[in-house]
Amino acid sequence: MNIVVCIKQVPDTNEVRLDPKTNTLIREGVPSIINPDDLAGLEVALRLKDEDPDNRKVIVLSMGPPQAEVALREALAMGADEAILLSDRAFGGADTWATSCTITAAIKNIDYDLIIAGRQAIDGDTAQVGPQIAKHLDIPQISYAEDVALNGNVITVKRQFEDRYHILDADLPILITTLAEAAETRFMTIRGIYDAYKKDITVWGLEDVKDNLDMDNIGLKGSPTKVRRSFPKAGKGEGTLLKDVTADEAAEAILAKLKEKYFI
Repeated sequence: MNIVVCIKQVPDTNEVRLDPKTNTLIREGVPSIINPDDLAGLEVALRLKDEDPDNRKVIVLSMGPPQAEVALREALAMGADEAILLSDRAFGGADTWATSCTITAAIKNIDYDLIIAGRQAIDGDTAQVGPQIAKHLDIPQISYAEDVALNGNVITVKRQFEDRYHILDADLPILITTLAEAAETRFMTIRGIYDAYKKDITVWGLEDVKDNLDMDNIGLKGSPTKVRRSFPKAGKGEGTLLKDVTADEAAEAILAKLKEKYFI
């Protein structure tokens, strides 16, 4: 069984810079991390592999610039078996649609049974790429996964849903998107890091996936999303700290502030 995990290397959100001309993130020289929801998805995949290591393989796939290889090495050091980097200047500036089309083209080159993606990336917060990949592949999807179990070719997912949970069973192949709360990720081991840098990372460019790709749906030019303006998240102002107050006094203070701001 092949478990494909889609991960994204994202900029540290405390260091975000934006290109005023293209409204895209400037990634050069910015510290990067693996997206938290994707890390949880990787851990879910590794735990499923641990249950049956002889018959389950974890393949990590990332689309990004060459420096995304660092994120893939980290995934290998945690226990992934193979890593694929989807990288080409033609893919640059892609929105969620163009990204999902390109990743789907790569996945079609892989023999997969289960695809795991993080719910959303912290640099975009759209939660669209995973479901779009499932749509392109014409396979079922379960989003907001908090707990996952495999029994043969049937997957059981505990799905977070507003004020309750859904427990869903589905046949493979399927795509699921995981929450960061789905699993506490393991640490890399010294041995794992050593082995990770001995392994080759497969790099696919446009020529490697173009047979599965509509050339009108790649990169910035193939992105239907038009960003009118982008700006970093504004910092929050200093709040008011009340000390040594009773619960009733605290409630009265909150109500008074809400009335002052005309919320009530």
